[in-house]
Amino acid sequence: MKVLQTMGSNLKNRFQMAGAVAVVVVLLVMTLFFGSWYTIDQGERGVHLRNGAVVGSAEPGLGFKLPVFDTIKRISVQNLTVQYDKVSAYSKDQQTAEIRVSVSFHVPPGEVIALYSEYGSVEGLTSRLVDRQVPTQVENVFGQYTAISAVQNRVTFVKDVTKAIRDAVKGPLVIDGVQIENIDFSDAYEKSIELRMQAEVLVQTEKQNLEKEKVQAQIAVTQANGAADSSLARARADAEATRIKGEAEATAIKARAQALAQNQDLVELTKAERWNGVLPTTMIPNTAIPFLNANK
Repeated sequence: MKVLQTMGSNLKNRFQMAGAVAVVVVLLVMTLFFGSWYTIDQGERGVHLRNGAVVGSAEPGLGFKLPVFDTIKRISVQNLTVQYDKVSAYSKDQQTAEIRVSVSFHVPPGEVIALYSEYGSVEGLTSRLVDRQVPTQVENVFGQYTAISAVQNRVTFVKDVTKAIRDAVKGPLVIDGVQIENIDFSDAYEKSIELRMQAEVLVQTEKQNLEKEKVQAQIAVTQANGAADSSLARARADAEATRIKGEAEATAIKARAQALAQNQDLVELTKAERWNGVLPTTMIPNTAIPFLNANK
């Protein structure tokens, strides 16, 4: 009886061990099968490693690798942006500023192996290359501008910063763009700028008022000249009319005098026409009766 129990126990242990071995084999097969495939997203490229050595790159899609021995390191080739909130810098006129700048870049697909070999990852590239150069180049370029010119010529300032960063950052990446998002000066300097702008506004206002007064004065002069010209024209017209009237009257008088001189009877006739028929009450001795000629 004890022999049978011992045999049963041994058989049971063998079945259990066989089952465990079967489970391990299945898991191992599944691990090897599924570990032989990998997928790469469209915005990534892969670095194919075999026992730690680079053997090639991996394109987007499904790929095959040797299980256990091969590894795929994924590298993003999408546009990435790094922001630097407070880059301290001095202007040409020794004004301090904190500049917020952002840099956009991407890793070309053909440079993923070089990136991995030299920097290990995009994060390593950013910290060892981009982070070191951006603040330095921003500070160098800002030092070539006065505080006010950096603000007034912001577009040119951004172009100069972009060029400086592109020239300084040499590696397996492409700088897509640089943005100067803010230039924060000291409170004292910003207050002085505010006062200066207010003064400039007042000056411009005074200039506008002066120009307005000049225009109004010109209008007044023009109106006065117009009124004077009008008065002069009227005076000349009146004088010309008076002259013409006088000449006409003089001509008429002259013509009448000539007519009277040439015809004495016309004088007598005019006297008779104007006589009211009353004889004079006083007569001078030995004179003829007025207006009457007995021989006519």
